Amino acid sequence: MKAQSDGLIEVSSYSTPSATPKAVTGQIAAFEVHHPKQGPHETPLPLLANSPHAGRHYLTSFLESSRLDKHEIRRSEDAYLDLLLDDIHRFGLTYMKANFPRAYLDLNREPYELDPKMFEGKLPNYINSRSLRVAGGLGTIARIASEGREIYRQRLPAAEALHRVESLYKPYHRQLRTCLGDIQRQFGYAILFDWHSMPSIPNSKEANAKRPDFVIGDRFGSSCAGRLSDLVVSLLRNKGYTVAQNKPYAGGFITEHYGRREKGLHAIQIEINRALYMDEQSIRPHNGIVELKYNVNCVLLELAQQISWGEGSQIAAE
Repeated sequence: MKAQSDGLIEVSSYSTPSATPKAVTGQIAAFEVHHPKQGPHETPLPLLANSPHAGRHYLTSFLESSRLDKHEIRRSEDAYLDLLLDDIHRFGLTYMKANFPRAYLDLNREPYELDPKMFEGKLPNYINSRSLRVAGGLGTIARIASEGREIYRQRLPAAEALHRVESLYKPYHRQLRTCLGDIQRQFGYAILFDWHSMPSIPNSKEANAKRPDFVIGDRFGSSCAGRLSDLVVSLLRNKGYTVAQNKPYAGGFITEHYGRREKGLHAIQIEINRALYMDEQSIRPHNGIVELKYNVNCVLLELAQQISWGEGSQIAAE
Protein backbone atom coordinates (compact mmCIF):
# COMPACT_ATOMS: atom_id res chain seq x y z
CA MET A 1 0.00 0.00 0.00
CA LYS A 2 1.54 3.28 -1.12
CA ALA A 3 0.29 6.67 0.08
CA GLN A 4 0.97 9.56 -2.27
CA SER A 5 1.75 13.08 -1.11
CA ASP A 6 -1.48 14.33 -2.69
CA GLY A 7 -3.72 12.04 -0.62
CA LEU A 8 -4.22 9.22 -3.12
CA ILE A 9 -3.46 5.76 -1.72
CA GLU A 10 -2.38 3.04 -4.13
CA VAL A 11 -3.45 -0.53 -3.31
CA SER A 12 -3.24 -3.94 -4.93
CA SER A 13 -6.75 -5.26 -4.20
CA TYR A 14 -9.97 -4.79 -2.25
CA SER A 15 -11.49 -7.18 0.26
CA THR A 16 -15.11 -7.44 1.38
CA PRO A 17 -16.63 -8.94 4.53
CA SER A 18 -18.02 -11.86 2.53
CA ALA A 19 -14.66 -12.72 0.99
CA THR A 20 -12.47 -15.46 2.42
CA PRO A 21 -9.96 -13.72 4.72
CA LYS A 22 -6.37 -13.88 3.54
CA ALA A 23 -3.26 -11.82 4.11
CA VAL A 24 -2.44 -9.88 0.93
CA THR A 25 0.17 -7.16 0.82
CA GLY A 26 -1.37 -3.87 -0.24
CA GLN A 27 -4.98 -5.01 0.23
CA ILE A 28 -7.58 -2.68 1.75
CA ALA A 29 -11.16 -3.28 2.86
CA ALA A 30 -13.50 -2.16 0.10
CA PHE A 31 -15.73 -0.47 2.65
CA GLU A 32 -16.06 0.04 6.39
CA VAL A 33 -18.91 0.20 8.89
CA HIS A 34 -18.39 2.04 12.17
CA HIS A 35 -21.12 1.20 14.65
CA PRO A 36 -22.16 3.52 17.49
CA LYS A 37 -19.88 3.59 20.48
CA GLN A 38 -21.44 1.59 23.28
CA GLY A 39 -21.25 2.57 26.92
CA PRO A 40 -23.25 3.73 29.93
CA HIS A 41 -23.31 7.33 28.66
CA GLU A 42 -23.72 6.61 24.95
CA THR A 43 -27.10 5.96 23.36
CA PRO A 44 -27.36 4.58 19.81
CA LEU A 45 -29.58 6.59 17.48
CA PRO A 46 -31.74 5.63 14.49
CA LEU A 47 -29.30 7.44 12.17
CA LEU A 48 -26.95 6.07 9.54
CA ALA A 49 -24.46 8.29 7.70
CA ASN A 50 -23.22 7.01 4.36
CA SER A 51 -20.26 8.26 2.32
CA PRO A 52 -20.14 6.38 -1.02
CA HIS A 53 -17.89 8.75 -3.01
CA ALA A 54 -15.03 9.72 -0.68
CA GLY A 55 -12.83 6.68 -1.33
CA ARG A 56 -9.25 7.46 -2.31
CA HIS A 57 -7.72 3.96 -2.38
CA TYR A 58 -6.92 3.30 -6.03
CA LEU A 59 -5.94 -0.05 -7.52
CA THR A 60 -2.56 0.04 -9.22
CA SER A 61 -4.10 -1.82 -12.17
CA PHE A 62 -6.85 0.81 -12.45
CA LEU A 63 -4.36 3.67 -12.45
CA GLU A 64 -2.36 1.91 -15.16
CA SER A 65 -5.47 1.46 -17.32
CA SER A 66 -6.36 5.17 -17.14
CA ARG A 67 -5.23 7.93 -19.45
CA LEU A 68 -5.54 10.39 -16.54
CA ASP A 69 -2.76 11.16 -14.13
CA LYS A 70 -3.12 10.60 -10.38
CA HIS A 71 -4.29 14.16 -9.83
CA GLU A 72 -6.86 14.38 -12.62
CA ILE A 73 -8.51 11.08 -11.74
CA ARG A 74 -9.25 12.30 -8.22
CA ARG A 75 -11.51 15.14 -9.38
CA SER A 76 -14.55 12.87 -9.22
CA GLU A 77 -14.02 12.18 -5.51
CA ASP A 78 -15.99 13.70 -2.69
CA ALA A 79 -12.52 14.14 -1.33
CA TYR A 80 -11.91 14.07 2.43
CA LEU A 81 -15.55 13.77 3.46
CA ASP A 82 -14.39 10.82 5.54
CA LEU A 83 -12.24 13.21 7.60
CA LEU A 84 -15.34 15.29 8.35
CA LEU A 85 -17.39 12.29 9.42
CA ASP A 86 -14.93 9.94 11.10
CA ASP A 87 -16.03 10.85 14.66
CA ILE A 88 -19.80 10.67 14.28
CA HIS A 89 -20.17 7.08 15.46
CA ARG A 90 -19.15 8.42 18.88
CA PHE A 91 -22.40 10.39 18.94
CA GLY A 92 -24.58 7.33 18.41
CA LEU A 93 -24.67 7.24 14.62
CA THR A 94 -23.73 4.31 12.42
CA TYR A 95 -21.21 5.39 9.75
CA MET A 96 -20.54 3.54 6.49
CA LYS A 97 -17.99 4.55 3.88
CA ALA A 98 -16.47 3.22 0.66
CA ASN A 99 -12.69 3.10 0.39
CA PHE A 100 -12.59 2.53 -3.38
CA PRO A 101 -13.05 5.58 -5.62
CA ARG A 102 -16.13 6.68 -7.47
CA ALA A 103 -14.18 6.69 -10.72
CA TYR A 104 -13.75 2.92 -10.36
CA LEU A 105 -17.35 2.11 -9.39
CA ASP A 106 -20.21 4.47 -8.57
CA LEU A 107 -22.42 3.23 -5.74
CA ASN A 108 -24.94 6.02 -6.26
CA ARG A 109 -26.24 4.40 -9.45
CA GLU A 110 -28.37 1.43 -10.36
CA PRO A 111 -26.21 -1.72 -10.37
CA TYR A 112 -26.17 -2.09 -14.15
CA GLU A 113 -26.17 1.42 -15.61
CA LEU A 114 -23.54 0.51 -18.19
CA ASP A 115 -22.50 1.89 -21.57
CA PRO A 116 -21.92 -1.00 -24.02
CA LYS A 117 -19.55 1.17 -26.05
CA MET A 118 -17.09 1.08 -23.15
CA PHE A 119 -16.70 -2.70 -23.16
CA GLU A 120 -15.38 -5.54 -25.27
CA GLY A 121 -17.72 -8.51 -25.28
CA LYS A 122 -21.41 -8.94 -24.59
CA LEU A 123 -23.10 -7.47 -21.55
CA PRO A 124 -26.30 -9.00 -20.11
CA ASN A 125 -29.60 -8.00 -21.72
CA TYR A 126 -30.86 -6.53 -18.44
CA ILE A 127 -28.40 -3.62 -18.30
CA ASN A 128 -29.78 -0.08 -18.38
CA SER A 129 -27.84 1.55 -21.21
CA ARG A 130 -30.35 4.33 -21.86
CA SER A 131 -30.30 6.32 -18.64
CA LEU A 132 -29.33 9.97 -18.74
CA ARG A 133 -26.39 9.18 -16.48
CA VAL A 134 -25.02 6.61 -18.92
CA ALA A 135 -25.54 9.05 -21.79
CA GLY A 136 -23.55 11.63 -19.86
CA GLY A 137 -20.67 9.20 -19.28
CA LEU A 138 -21.47 8.76 -15.59
CA GLY A 139 -22.91 5.27 -15.28
CA THR A 140 -22.13 2.66 -12.67
CA ILE A 141 -18.71 2.43 -14.30
CA ALA A 142 -18.02 5.96 -15.46
CA ARG A 143 -16.56 6.77 -18.85
CA ILE A 144 -15.45 10.24 -17.80
CA ALA A 145 -14.14 11.96 -14.71
CA SER A 146 -14.82 15.56 -13.74
CA GLU A 147 -14.88 18.14 -16.53
CA GLY A 148 -15.50 15.49 -19.16
CA ARG A 149 -12.08 13.84 -19.10
CA GLU A 150 -12.06 10.32 -20.57
CA ILE A 151 -10.86 7.83 -17.95
CA TYR A 152 -9.73 4.76 -19.92
CA ARG A 153 -7.08 4.21 -22.56
CA GLN A 154 -9.10 1.46 -24.22
CA ARG A 155 -12.30 -0.55 -23.90
CA LEU A 156 -12.67 -2.81 -20.86
CA PRO A 157 -13.62 -6.49 -20.93
CA ALA A 158 -17.34 -6.94 -20.26
CA ALA A 159 -16.39 -9.44 -17.56
CA GLU A 160 -14.57 -6.66 -15.71
CA ALA A 161 -17.77 -4.62 -15.46
CA LEU A 162 -19.68 -7.56 -14.04
CA HIS A 163 -16.85 -8.37 -11.62
CA ARG A 164 -16.93 -4.86 -10.15
CA VAL A 165 -20.69 -5.00 -9.69
CA GLU A 166 -20.64 -8.46 -8.11
CA SER A 167 -17.57 -8.01 -5.91
CA LEU A 168 -18.08 -4.41 -4.73
CA TYR A 169 -21.44 -2.87 -5.59
CA LYS A 170 -23.64 -5.72 -4.39
CA PRO A 171 -21.78 -6.39 -1.11
CA TYR A 172 -21.82 -2.67 -0.29
CA HIS A 173 -25.55 -2.28 -0.84
CA ARG A 174 -26.23 -5.57 0.94
CA GLN A 175 -24.40 -4.21 3.99
CA LEU A 176 -26.20 -0.87 3.74
CA ARG A 177 -29.58 -2.64 3.69
CA THR A 178 -28.52 -4.76 6.67
CA CYS A 179 -27.52 -1.71 8.72
CA LEU A 180 -30.76 0.11 7.92
CA GLY A 181 -32.78 -3.00 8.72
CA ASP A 182 -31.05 -3.41 12.08
CA ILE A 183 -31.75 0.22 12.97
CA GLN A 184 -35.39 -0.01 11.93
CA ARG A 185 -35.95 -3.17 13.93
CA GLN A 186 -34.51 -1.47 17.02
CA PHE A 187 -36.31 1.87 16.72
CA GLY A 188 -39.25 1.28 14.40
CA TYR A 189 -37.79 3.65 11.81
CA ALA A 190 -34.40 4.57 10.32
CA ILE A 191 -32.85 7.75 8.91
CA LEU A 192 -30.18 7.65 6.22
CA PHE A 193 -27.94 10.66 5.56
CA ASP A 194 -26.15 10.25 2.23
CA TRP A 195 -23.15 12.61 2.29
CA HIS A 196 -21.57 14.14 -0.81
CA SER A 197 -19.58 17.21 -1.79
CA MET A 198 -20.04 19.54 -4.75
CA PRO A 199 -17.78 21.87 -6.74
CA SER A 200 -18.14 25.48 -5.62
CA ILE A 201 -18.51 26.75 -9.19
CA PRO A 202 -21.95 26.10 -10.75
CA ASN A 203 -22.14 24.45 -14.14
CA SER A 204 -23.42 26.30 -17.19
CA LYS A 205 -26.99 24.97 -16.74
CA GLU A 206 -27.47 26.51 -13.30
CA ALA A 207 -29.10 29.90 -12.94
CA ASN A 208 -27.23 30.94 -9.79
CA ALA A 209 -23.76 32.43 -10.02
CA LYS A 210 -22.76 30.97 -6.68
CA ARG A 211 -23.56 27.69 -5.00
CA PRO A 212 -24.81 27.56 -1.40
CA ASP A 213 -22.81 26.00 1.41
CA PHE A 214 -25.18 23.02 1.63
CA VAL A 215 -27.85 21.47 -0.56
CA ILE A 216 -30.37 19.21 1.19
CA GLY A 217 -32.05 16.75 -1.16
CA ASP A 218 -35.14 14.76 -0.25
CA ARG A 219 -36.49 14.01 -3.73
CA PHE A 220 -38.88 16.96 -3.30
CA GLY A 221 -40.38 15.49 -0.16
CA SER A 222 -40.79 11.89 -1.32
CA SER A 223 -37.77 10.30 0.40
CA CYS A 224 -38.25 11.50 3.98
CA ALA A 225 -40.58 13.28 6.35
CA GLY A 226 -40.77 17.01 5.68
CA ARG A 227 -40.25 17.68 9.39
CA LEU A 228 -36.81 16.00 9.16
CA SER A 229 -35.67 17.99 6.12
CA ASP A 230 -36.84 21.22 7.70
CA LEU A 231 -35.01 20.41 10.93
CA VAL A 232 -31.71 19.73 9.14
CA VAL A 233 -32.03 22.94 7.11
CA SER A 234 -32.84 24.95 10.24
CA LEU A 235 -29.89 23.57 12.22
CA LEU A 236 -27.44 24.34 9.41
CA ARG A 237 -28.78 27.86 8.91
CA ASN A 238 -28.48 28.47 12.64
CA LYS A 239 -24.75 27.84 12.19
CA GLY A 240 -24.61 30.62 9.59
CA TYR A 241 -24.56 28.46 6.46
CA THR A 242 -26.48 29.14 3.28
CA VAL A 243 -28.72 26.17 2.51
CA ALA A 244 -30.76 25.23 -0.56
CA GLN A 245 -33.24 22.39 -0.92
CA ASN A 246 -33.39 19.99 -3.88
CA LYS A 247 -31.73 22.37 -6.35
CA PRO A 248 -29.40 21.62 -8.01
CA TYR A 249 -29.30 18.22 -6.23
CA ALA A 250 -32.53 16.51 -5.19
CA GLY A 251 -30.88 13.20 -4.29
CA GLY A 252 -29.43 10.38 -6.37
CA PHE A 253 -30.08 6.66 -6.60
CA ILE A 254 -29.35 5.95 -2.93
CA THR A 255 -31.74 8.62 -1.65
CA GLU A 256 -34.46 7.62 -4.10
CA HIS A 257 -34.00 3.86 -3.64
CA TYR A 258 -33.78 3.71 0.16
CA GLY A 259 -36.12 6.58 1.01
CA ARG A 260 -39.46 4.91 1.77
CA ARG A 261 -41.05 7.26 4.24
CA GLU A 262 -44.32 5.32 4.23
CA LYS A 263 -42.33 2.32 5.52
CA GLY A 264 -40.41 4.26 8.13
CA LEU A 265 -37.22 4.60 6.04
CA HIS A 266 -36.18 8.23 5.61
CA ALA A 267 -33.31 9.27 3.33
CA ILE A 268 -31.69 12.67 2.80
CA GLN A 269 -28.80 13.60 0.54
CA ILE A 270 -26.46 16.23 1.96
CA GLU A 271 -24.16 18.09 -0.46
CA ILE A 272 -21.35 20.19 1.00
CA ASN A 273 -19.65 22.98 -0.93
CA ARG A 274 -16.03 21.87 -1.32
CA ALA A 275 -14.71 25.42 -0.95
CA LEU A 276 -15.68 25.26 2.74
CA TYR A 277 -12.98 22.73 3.54
CA MET A 278 -10.59 22.10 0.64
CA ASP A 279 -8.58 23.68 -2.15
CA GLU A 280 -10.35 22.35 -5.22
CA GLN A 281 -7.40 22.76 -7.55
CA SER A 282 -4.79 21.01 -5.42
CA ILE A 283 -7.38 18.60 -3.88
CA ARG A 284 -6.01 19.24 -0.41
CA PRO A 285 -7.95 20.12 2.74
CA HIS A 286 -7.40 23.63 4.07
CA ASN A 287 -7.84 25.05 7.57
CA GLY A 288 -11.58 25.40 7.06
CA ILE A 289 -12.00 21.68 7.54
CA VAL A 290 -11.52 22.09 11.32
CA GLU A 291 -14.37 24.59 11.69
CA LEU A 292 -16.63 22.67 9.31
CA LYS A 293 -16.06 19.38 11.12
CA TYR A 294 -16.84 21.03 14.45
CA ASN A 295 -20.06 22.55 13.09
CA VAL A 296 -21.17 19.33 11.39
CA ASN A 297 -20.62 17.48 14.67
CA CYS A 298 -22.59 20.15 16.53
CA VAL A 299 -25.48 19.91 14.06
CA LEU A 300 -25.56 16.13 14.38
CA LEU A 301 -25.45 16.36 18.17
CA GLU A 302 -28.32 18.87 18.16
CA LEU A 303 -30.24 16.64 15.77
CA ALA A 304 -29.61 13.68 18.06
CA GLN A 305 -30.93 15.64 21.03
CA GLN A 306 -34.06 16.64 19.14
CA ILE A 307 -34.70 13.00 18.20
CA SER A 308 -34.05 11.82 21.76
CA TRP A 309 -36.45 14.45 23.13
CA GLY A 310 -39.35 13.23 21.03
CA GLU A 311 -38.84 14.69 17.58
CA GLY A 312 -38.03 11.18 16.36
CA SER A 313 -41.51 9.92 17.17
CA GLN A 314 -43.00 12.85 15.24
CA ILE A 315 -40.81 12.04 12.25
CA ALA A 316 -41.71 8.37 12.43
CA ALA A 317 -45.41 9.21 12.56
CA GLU A 318 -45.35 11.63 9.61
